[in-house]
Amino acid sequence: MTTARRLSRRTVLRGIGASLALPALEAMQPHVARAAQPAAPPRRMAFLMVPNGVHLPDWTPADEGYDYTLPYILDPLTAHQDDLLVLSGLTHDKGRANGDAAGDHARACAAFLTGCQPRKTHGANLQVGISADQLAAAHVGDATLFPSLELGCDGSHVSGNCDSGYSCAYSSCISWSSASTPVSKSNNPRAVFERLFSFRDNKGVADSRSRLLKKSILDSVAEEARGLQSLLGKTDQRKLDEYLTGVGQIERRIARAEQQTTERLTNLPGLIKPEGIPDNYPEHVRLMCDMMVLAFQCDLTRISTFMLANEGSNRSYSFIDVPDGHHDLSHHQGKAEKQNKIRQINRFHIQQLAYLLERLASVREPDGSRLLDHSMICYGSAISDGNAHNNENLPILLAGGGGGSLRTGRHVRYEQETPMANLLLSMLHRIGVPVPRLGDSTGQLSNLV
Repeated sequence: MTTARRLSRRTVLRGIGASLALPALEAMQPHVARAAQPAAPPRRMAFLMVPNGVHLPDWTPADEGYDYTLPYILDPLTAHQDDLLVLSGLTHDKGRANGDAAGDHARACAAFLTGCQPRKTHGANLQVGISADQLAAAHVGDATLFPSLELGCDGSHVSGNCDSGYSCAYSSCISWSSASTPVSKSNNPRAVFERLFSFRDNKGVADSRSRLLKKSILDSVAEEARGLQSLLGKTDQRKLDEYLTGVGQIERRIARAEQQTTERLTNLPGLIKPEGIPDNYPEHVRLMCDMMVLAFQCDLTRISTFMLANEGSNRSYSFIDVPDGHHDLSHHQGKAEKQNKIRQINRFHIQQLAYLLERLASVREPDGSRLLDHSMICYGSAISDGNAHNNENLPILLAGGGGGSLRTGRHVRYEQETPMANLLLSMLHRIGVPVPRLGDSTGQLSNLV
């Protein structure tokens, strides 16, 4: 049914101390387009990185092309196999030592989205290269409120020596706005939520009155939401109701995570944990995934990165019965017990990707397509095997339709030493950034369409 009122794509619901962006609605389509064909949804691009490599024997499909079976680690993606490209054989040569000796984790992480060799330093003279996400943000970011959104579950450390003479910035940041400027990520779901939806004055400064009043975003905009509902057609009314319900659920989950963290720390005097950062890692990851989906859904940004942990992380995964440190386990020395634990961690990470893809698939665009159909979600690790610290045959997945520019549902094996930067270059071209090269790229990656 045609909606009763035309809305601007940048319409927001405003209340006391808060504003809430809206998802794409039929009412936001130009009248001419609605009478004929809805405008094509924008393309989005995200990069997710996990640390310490993977157990490749349980990652790599045995067969190529469409007729392949997802191995144990990738099996949680079965429901989205048709939305997936498994890309084998890609290499980041600039993650290798190339004469710089130890420091594999930091070096590989710095090269992950840049394709460039980082300067070995733990001082202020950082040098690597602009990352693919920031190149995209510089070209297409002015179409949205936020040029890009950087997320993580660990903090960003931009100084200090974290890996054999390499700055901590190299192992805790995958986004670089210039060759010498890392872009810090946010690991606080509450802060991200309020950054996306809190009221801003004409200078872009966030107003925290909603926090001071201890009111939810939805409470603050409830009156205007009711008024808008009465002006929309039934399809948009239903879509807006689903969206507001989802936002409310995320608010409650953030509040619950904060409360649980506070309760656990009550009997530990002197221990202070920043508000909003859950100590439940699975919930933390999924809340950050939800932030990305909301930002894409409301067209607040079209570019995002998400580090599920900093490179070299030694996080314990006791919640899946793997209490050992991740980095320690990655140096498995061929021991079957350690390898089995590594693949459990790898599978857990893939389960979180499956959650993100399901959320993206559940959101409908005005033309009836899925948000996932117009997204490119690149997932992988900066090194291949954590024990070997190698940089060839990286574990890389590409999910989503890219606005019809990707032929998914396949396992594609490339020749050894094919630069991963070729994939990054191909993604940039698909989002409207026709740069001639990135890092050590030799051209766009073949066989994506």
